[in-house]
Amino acid sequence: MNGSLVKGLILPAIVIIAGFAALTPLSDLTAARKPVLPESYADSDLYVKGRDLRGYLLGTDSLAADWYWMSALQYIGDKVVNYKEDLQLDDLRALNPRLLYPLLDSATDLDPHFLAPYTYGAMVLPAIDGDQAVAITKKGIANNPDAWRLYQHLGYIYWRAKHFDEAAAAYEAGSKIEGAAPFMRLMAASMKSEGGSRTIARAIYQEMYASAPDDAVKKVAESRLQELQWFDERDAIDAKLAEAKARTGECPQTLNDIIPALLTVKLPAGDLSVDARGMLVDPTGAPYKLDREQCRVAIDRNISKLPLETK
Repeated sequence: MNGSLVKGLILPAIVIIAGFAALTPLSDLTAARKPVLPESYADSDLYVKGRDLRGYLLGTDSLAADWYWMSALQYIGDKVVNYKEDLQLDDLRALNPRLLYPLLDSATDLDPHFLAPYTYGAMVLPAIDGDQAVAITKKGIANNPDAWRLYQHLGYIYWRAKHFDEAAAAYEAGSKIEGAAPFMRLMAASMKSEGGSRTIARAIYQEMYASAPDDAVKKVAESRLQELQWFDERDAIDAKLAEAKARTGECPQTLNDIIPALLTVKLPAGDLSVDARGMLVDPTGAPYKLDREQCRVAIDRNISKLPLETK
């Protein structure tokens, strides 16, 4: 082997191997000394947004839109799975999901007529950022003016924010589109006078549950419907407790004491329920508790899956 071959091949190889050998402990040292970043820095920004790809994908824009859409679903799914504390599905701000809107925006930039990202954004973004929810839904309406369900979603966003006039206008506009469900006109007529009522809330969440694009949205709707049922049951049980106390001068010893009286109660979403032991249970199947000091029914927050809000 001549000297030029040694210099041309072997020496460079030795240098490269030695370099990698030196990098290993250096990488370990760098990782050990890497500062802990705040959670807000955990997500990398999108390096390429959908709008930057338009015109360069040789007719595969819809395929790329699907990729951004599926990435959005996986992104939120991973956030929920990795969150270690109790999470209210109608308030996802604790997840800090700052990339959800850019992912949905990119999907709809590449395929403006792809309705699923608009629908998902309208259903989930209100639990994160109301302005972003309005923006993605209005973008969908601008690109798909005949899609009446997008007006339904916009009405929901405004209703959730208690902007009942804007909600009524959105439902009214959607009700005029060919093929729109009668629900739209009903909401437009009822929103201003009954916007904050349980009746309207129940109708909205029942429709959301029936038309949910995925299980996450369906679960939010189901949770809200259970909460509304709890409000109705609470009022009915408290009324019977008050009647019993007025009649005997003291609060009943247990909730079972008023079950015969509750059998006559008719509620909007169905009758009260008891478990196999004959105990009154909430809409999630957890036994109710009796607060004898206040003589009121209470949720067992240790086992109930009801939302923790109270009204």
